[in-house]
Amino acid sequence: MGAVLGLCSAAQMACCCGSAACSLCCSACPSCKNSTSSRIMYALMLILATIVACIMLAPGLQDSLRNVPFCNNQTAYLPKEAVFNCSQAVGYLAVYRIYFILTLFFVLMGIMMIGVKTSKDPRAGIQNGFWGLKYLLVIGGLIGAFFIPEVSFGQTWMYFGMIGGFLYILIQLILIVDFAHSWAEYWVGNYEESESKGWYVALLGATILNYALTITGITLLFVFFTKPDSCGLNKFFISFNLILCIIVSVTSILPAVQEKLPRSGLLQSSVVSIYVTYLTWSSVSNQPDKNCNPGLLAIIGAGKEKTNLGFDMESIVGLVIWFLVVMYSSLRTASKSSKITMSEHVLVKDTGAVQPNDDAHLVNREGGDAEEGGEKKTQVWDNEADTVAYNWSFFHIMFALATLYIMMTLTNWYKPNSTLETLNANAASMWIKAISSWLCLFLYGWTLIAPIVLRDREFN
Repeated sequence: MGAVLGLCSAAQMACCCGSAACSLCCSACPSCKNSTSSRIMYALMLILATIVACIMLAPGLQDSLRNVPFCNNQTAYLPKEAVFNCSQAVGYLAVYRIYFILTLFFVLMGIMMIGVKTSKDPRAGIQNGFWGLKYLLVIGGLIGAFFIPEVSFGQTWMYFGMIGGFLYILIQLILIVDFAHSWAEYWVGNYEESESKGWYVALLGATILNYALTITGITLLFVFFTKPDSCGLNKFFISFNLILCIIVSVTSILPAVQEKLPRSGLLQSSVVSIYVTYLTWSSVSNQPDKNCNPGLLAIIGAGKEKTNLGFDMESIVGLVIWFLVVMYSSLRTASKSSKITMSEHVLVKDTGAVQPNDDAHLVNREGGDAEEGGEKKTQVWDNEADTVAYNWSFFHIMFALATLYIMMTLTNWYKPNSTLETLNANAASMWIKAISSWLCLFLYGWTLIAPIVLRDREFN
């Protein structure tokens, strides 16, 4: 259903062009809520920008990008000892500019939507319509961003990216913990209702697979990112996180926890453990000590140095997780578990609105209401006439942070004033990832013990 809604949202953007063919395409789409459609459209904008950013990192494009306006001045801010030319870094610098414009767009939208309570607010048309104009504004901004002089832009924007990326990691942690709880709640509920062995096998198999991947990941981290007589910090990160994963796993099946959260169990813990393993890998991959950070190419035996800046495996995994979380936050409706994980403030709430049968309440994606008896341009109905299903302003701020996070992920959290050998050796990003892994475990652990500690609060 999510794929269908995504296609319909793309068709709604095409409908802004006003062609008869597009209108016919839109009329064939199934109906969906206005709140869901708008969130998908903004997610589509972010995903399209990410596709463009990935193209900018393609090795074959580096020579073509060498003549972009900002590239000619890129040496102005680099220290004399840095051996770093634009033919190698232009992709990263281009990605910074793409996401700079997109971040500004979401921040401005967030400011404009402060205080909106219902779709009857005049600003609702801006939030839920004018898609053609929005996309044109972003495209125009992207073109203009390539004329921003380098000077210290990359260095300054990196710090914004690191702070914003860290804040988004916190939101991503909340959503991943919510996903773990929702997944277990759904599967355990189906097993309890049907008593089917199929659901039991699925629960057991998923849990075992997740823990197997976690153990494999931890083992590989010890093999490739530690040395018998050195790499103490890496050993600490890996060992400490392993111990914490064991603690939360045991906690999840304690009788006191099971009494308050009967559907809590090892499935949630296994999901959190495998994500923490990824964060640990991401952290040690930014270790400044080259002796403790061989890099992917050295691990697979393809050499120790990179001659071009592009993707590595960590970036690819981070990109996949980011995409899934963005789509999850766009399509997911808050459930019982959302109150425990605090994701109710991020996800769409059920407003209780009922889809009208008449065409007069269908929303025209250009910003107004469809006239009764007139041509239906889309099959999107307004479910926010009485109250908004989510905080519009916070949603845009969250997407601005998501933009900064994926910018840092695609550029490997690099430092612009580095040499190629130390490009991804960023101590600050290493600690950001490490602290994020601890916060993830703390958040999940809190969802387990909160019902026990806060006896007067209702979590279901």
